[in-house]
Amino acid sequence: MAVGAQFTRPENNGRYDVFHTNCPAREMVDHVTSRWGIWVLISLQTNDLRFFELRDGIQGISEKMLSQTLRGLVEDGLIWRRVEPTTPPQVTYGLTEFGRDVGEPLTDLFGRITSRLSAQLEA
Repeated sequence: MAVGAQFTRPENNGRYDVFHTNCPAREMVDHVTSRWGIWVLISLQTNDLRFFELRDGIQGISEKMLSQTLRGLVEDGLIWRRVEPTTPPQVTYGLTEFGRDVGEPLTDLFGRITSRLSAQLEA
């Protein structure tokens, strides 16, 4: 069986073609750029946080959506999850090296947007 173009790396730049629906990188891009994924990655840029700290810090996110978002980001290798064997369990999340690498430009983008928005609101 032949491998489709979406699974082969172009020889010129070594990247996947995320415009193909079956591209392995596409699901990860979807997780990062999802409604809540971007906020989780930005929130974890400065500190490791427990579940309730993420829930309280990201206004509007339900516990179900936070759990789903965290699960996807953990599976993608962008964040790590540590469970302390206490009652109730204490679950802490933090960025992996890869997650920090992906999250930094998102934090910069958010900073640029908010500084521009502040300037526009003052004008």
